[in-house]
Amino acid sequence: MKLETPLVVVNCKAYSQAVGKNAVELAKACQRQSREFGITVAIAVQPADVCAVAKAVSIPVFAQHVDAVVAGAFTGSVVVESIKHAGAVGSLVNHSERPLDLATIKRTILRLHDAGLSAIVCAGTPEMAFEIVKLNPDVVAIEPPELIGGNIAVSQAKPEVITVTTARIKRIPVLCGAGIKTKDDVAKAVALGSEGVLVASGVVCAKNPENALKDLLEGFAK
Repeated sequence: MKLETPLVVVNCKAYSQAVGKNAVELAKACQRQSREFGITVAIAVQPADVCAVAKAVSIPVFAQHVDAVVAGAFTGSVVVESIKHAGAVGSLVNHSERPLDLATIKRTILRLHDAGLSAIVCAGTPEMAFEIVKLNPDVVAIEPPELIGGNIAVSQAKPEVITVTTARIKRIPVLCGAGIKTKDDVAKAVALGSEGVLVASGVVCAKNPENALKDLLEGFAK
């Protein structure tokens, strides 16, 4: 699936605010705001929530992780076939909270592509992003791990991380993430060359997640 940009990916992680029925409600809020702004908003949910969320909305639904194994005797593994049948259009790969080596990243991307699914691959540094792009992902998301979950956005704290990455990666979209919480964070990221953002706590843990997402989307018009 080709993902249209600008693109916002809301990562639910394992926050209680976005598990089970809460994941469905958050996905519906994402869909409303996506339609309101005409901007692609995708949501990455727990494997057990993919089916319910995908049935409830038409926005892109991603798994947060998938294992690079073929279907078979791999108890506890999340296989590509399971997320596809549940309705996911792809998976996040190599998030800093679920890091993989390059060989595993390559196998995971290949497994996703073989199933017709998309791979949004995270990188902690520009150097890692340059290695990852050689593996043919659909999207690269640059996220310095030390800023994830913090109060200072990567676009404010380390703008050079974005500009160095976007200057060299041209053939696929580059997103940025880590600490993105306001429309000003988004506007700065776009000005630095990012084609979208990957967000989590700034939306999921907000008092009003839909309002928080609306504020972020306004940043694309600044």
